[in-house]
Amino acid sequence: MGLVHTYSADVVWTGAGDAGTASYTSYSRDHEVRIGDKPPLLGSADPAFRGDANRYSPEELLVAALAQCHMLWFLHLASADDVVVIGYTDRPMGRMRVEGAGHGQFTDVVLHPSVTLAHAARPDGRPVTDAELATLHSRAHEHCFIARSVNFPVRVAPVPLRVAQAAT
Repeated sequence: MGLVHTYSADVVWTGAGDAGTASYTSYSRDHEVRIGDKPPLLGSADPAFRGDANRYSPEELLVAALAQCHMLWFLHLASADDVVVIGYTDRPMGRMRVEGAGHGQFTDVVLHPSVTLAHAARPDGRPVTDAELATLHSRAHEHCFIARSVNFPVRVAPVPLRVAQAAT
């Protein structure tokens, strides 16, 4: 068995108000996610489920976690392959289906990473192509702990390569 890492957080409901859960509409979905000494994440339900649009929903955080995990693995693999990345953004999009009885689940998440390289070539002069970046994205996807843990497809649709300056 491999090395086991343990993660924990405190989730504290702050939305009881005066009536608590006396009815479906009597309470706020507001809560805080506290992890160690870090600033708390202010959470709520999605606005479709009576939540506060100004707070993070669990659904948004799941989609963000998938994008973060992919990015961190991609950057690691790029550095190991002498690909000098100076910019990385992603606009992930997740879809969740909610059935009549209120049960729901994610159907998929698509990552849209956009990578900016310092130069069109590695330090040794070998060019970096979109195909090579696609391979790095594929390898990152294979390694991402979060993507490997969910029961729905996570796809990667990279934006074409951007280069800050031409190779010299």
